[in-house]
Amino acid sequence: MSTPILFVDRDGTLIEEPDNFQIDAYHKLRFVPGVIPALLKLRDAGYEFVIVSNQDGLGSERYPQADFDGPHGLMMQVFESQGIAFREVLIDTSWPEQNLPTRKPGIGLALHYLRDRGIDLERSAMVGDRDTDIAFADNMGIRGFQLRTPQFGGDWDWAGIAHELADAPRRAQVQRNTKETRIRIGVDLDKQADPKISTGLPFFDHMLEQIGKHGGFALEVEATGDLHIDEHHTVEDTALALGQALREALGDKRGIGRYGFTLPMDETLASAALDFSGRPWLVFEGEFRREKVGDLPTELVPHFFRSLCDAAGLNLHLSVRGDNDHHKIEAAFKALARALRQAIRREGVELPSTKGAL
Repeated sequence: MSTPILFVDRDGTLIEEPDNFQIDAYHKLRFVPGVIPALLKLRDAGYEFVIVSNQDGLGSERYPQADFDGPHGLMMQVFESQGIAFREVLIDTSWPEQNLPTRKPGIGLALHYLRDRGIDLERSAMVGDRDTDIAFADNMGIRGFQLRTPQFGGDWDWAGIAHELADAPRRAQVQRNTKETRIRIGVDLDKQADPKISTGLPFFDHMLEQIGKHGGFALEVEATGDLHIDEHHTVEDTALALGQALREALGDKRGIGRYGFTLPMDETLASAALDFSGRPWLVFEGEFRREKVGDLPTELVPHFFRSLCDAAGLNLHLSVRGDNDHHKIEAAFKALARALRQAIRREGVELPSTKGAL
């Protein structure tokens, strides 16, 4: 089995970079937030680590070797004490004007990794804080992550990088535009985050928040629709887009739990049994006395679930009983969310079907 390598810049990536860009004294040694938990997660996912660093003029009068060795040795000892070992430390000591092939973005120091058949280059990556680190990644033919720093920008933090590489997140982005609505939905089934919902219907927003929060996955919904006419198109198209996003994020469905949940809420009891079978079907049992709860017509509640099932390829049996229509609707959404949490959870790599397809 081949090994993925995480190539890592040192200054500004593992340890914070001072104003003069040299960590040449112990008091300058500060670790980048989140780096140790992230490397431990990546270690457990099978990654090995290689430091690749430019140290301008290291060993010269302007940057004596002894000034580097002390803080560097302490950094390595701290990492080692936390269970993080580095396969190699590759340091180029040239000056920028020399333009040597061993200096990032050149890959002269790392060429042997391209020739090693035991290295999984497809999963390997580079993390750094500068454009030269990303150019190094491009030259190696691997993925590059630019860490977010005040000096050089960047889009990533260490937690996000570890999630991206270790979890192989199941994500989807769906844009659904019609004459009546514009819907954008993003899901990440392997990340927990506060839902970000905006549909123009506050009660509907609150119900969608239940799906993300209690479903245990990151959910973003942005919807604009013809609410000056009524709520129907916005609710329906949001359900269709969400169903499509779930279907795309699940991919071939290998390893999922697949299968329900019963949830009490005060006087209300809701039960959701579902199956990502690929065969859409809804059985909804429940009645509402009120025409609307907040700004959501109650007749659109079962319609939302039906549209979701159609787009997700979901078989859903949802029942709810109680006295308070607000509680009943909220319990139904929460029961769905908790059933989704169970169904999308990874439990291995096998396809949960004797047919060989879902």
